[in-house]
Amino acid sequence: MTAASLLNKIVYQVSVHNDSMAYKELFLLYYNRLIQFATSLTHSRQSAEEVVSDVFLKIWTNRAGLIKIENIHLYLYVTTKNHSINYLVREKKQISFSLDDVSVELKSIYYDPEQLMITAEMFKRIRSAVQALPPRCRLIFKLVKEDGLKYKEVAELLHLSLKTVESQMTIALRRIGKSIQFNLESSLS
Repeated sequence: MTAASLLNKIVYQVSVHNDSMAYKELFLLYYNRLIQFATSLTHSRQSAEEVVSDVFLKIWTNRAGLIKIENIHLYLYVTTKNHSINYLVREKKQISFSLDDVSVELKSIYYDPEQLMITAEMFKRIRSAVQALPPRCRLIFKLVKEDGLKYKEVAELLHLSLKTVESQMTIALRRIGKSIQFNLESSLS
């Protein structure tokens, strides 16, 4: 079963059958991702936890309407962004935020057989290269590569053009590629 079909099944169970176990699955599937995203917007883990709790409370309260949402993955991120901004307004903090001020940390790399072959040194180089990216570029890279959003979804979420997302990903991949290149001559001798 693909991730998308599993997610659709979970949403169906929550929406149609009021299944609290399916709701718990949805919560566990997205909680850490949304906490990290909300933290990058609110600059506070505690605030992010409050925001994400509000998001999941809204999900449960409005569960009957979940079945009508075409892209629940994007919906969760947009809802988290909106709740984060509303939280900042309530706390009388800065209403708008600059993507350059957002702090993002690469949390993990998906482990599949190919990924498992990466050496510790290579992983260290990749992590270092990602952390060295400009903040907006790092956020876009994380949303695409770690959180699995499509370029178009990231553009919608961050109110950017699709071309901006594409160019930021090109920059990120080029910089990461340069940082992990091996000197083949020295490796072979």
